[in-house]
Amino acid sequence: MLCLKLRLRPVLQFLAVAVGFALLLGACGSSDSEPTGPADPEPSVAAAPTPDESSDTATLSGEIFVSGSSTVEPISVRVQELFNDVNPNVDIAVDGPGTGDGFALFCTGETDISNASRAIKSSEAEECAAQGVNYVELQVGIDGLGVMTNANNAAVECVSFADLYALTGPEATGYQSWADANAVSAELGGAGNLPDAPLDIFGPGEESGTFDTYVELVIEKTAEARGQAHTTRPDYNPSGDDNVILGGITGADTSLGWVGYAFASNAAGVKLLDVDDGESGCVAATPASIASGEYPLSRPLFIYVNSAKAASNPGLEAFVDFYMADGLDRAVAEVGYVELTEAAKSDVRAVWTGRS
Repeated sequence: MLCLKLRLRPVLQFLAVAVGFALLLGACGSSDSEPTGPADPEPSVAAAPTPDESSDTATLSGEIFVSGSSTVEPISVRVQELFNDVNPNVDIAVDGPGTGDGFALFCTGETDISNASRAIKSSEAEECAAQGVNYVELQVGIDGLGVMTNANNAAVECVSFADLYALTGPEATGYQSWADANAVSAELGGAGNLPDAPLDIFGPGEESGTFDTYVELVIEKTAEARGQAHTTRPDYNPSGDDNVILGGITGADTSLGWVGYAFASNAAGVKLLDVDDGESGCVAATPASIASGEYPLSRPLFIYVNSAKAASNPGLEAFVDFYMADGLDRAVAEVGYVELTEAAKSDVRAVWTGRS
């Protein structure tokens, strides 16, 4: 018995040490207030979403084709830049062959949006209807036609509608001097005191909405009364590119021409002329006079959106949504055009959100 007890003592000592060690480990692994059972796994912490993951619109993709007015083109380009900052996977192409050429593409379904520096003509609307193209008309801003000459031309500061018709209307064909137009200007109530200086005219071509607006505001009424064609003289230098027109103006000291106000106001080497419609007196083209309508060559600017394509292309719908927000509030002014009033913006947005 003594031998047995002596042999068991080391075993019992080992077991006591082992149990004590186990209890010590258990105490270190739990606090007094927490249960000693298996701990719940620690909750995972999600990484902060990237802009692409946190925004539904950032997953947009597809293509959008915008064409039409070279005047409205800078607005749509700026909207495209801002939109692509947050939606880089939407491929947007914008060009500016002119309002008329733009509608020709739009009404055959070749484009998604048509920029326009005038309202759609009835003949164009009929063509769209014949092709099954339904659209939403949205005014995006206001512009004026900037009538200009070379900055070195000190002889002319203001031109009347009578002067402009006499210089650029159908009866002016062949005139090579400003003074050649004095007789017709005087017949129409103008001063008839245009200078005896070479006359080089640069302006938009017939494909341009700026051309159409100029004819409508300056030429049409007088031409109708005098039994003349409702168009400009054919012998001037037309271009669908406003930069080409500005280049012509700066290249001739006594030139005459017209483009959208935003282009003319930012151009070096040209002088904007005041305009008198025969009632207002000479009015300078400024953002304020254009917005108020006091400047007689003011006009609205539009985009036309293909309704069916907007319904089937989430990227296009999102782009126009963005146009109605940041486009109206930011892009229009950033590229030099006149913003709509807040009330007018609300009306346009209601047209878009209420489309059928």
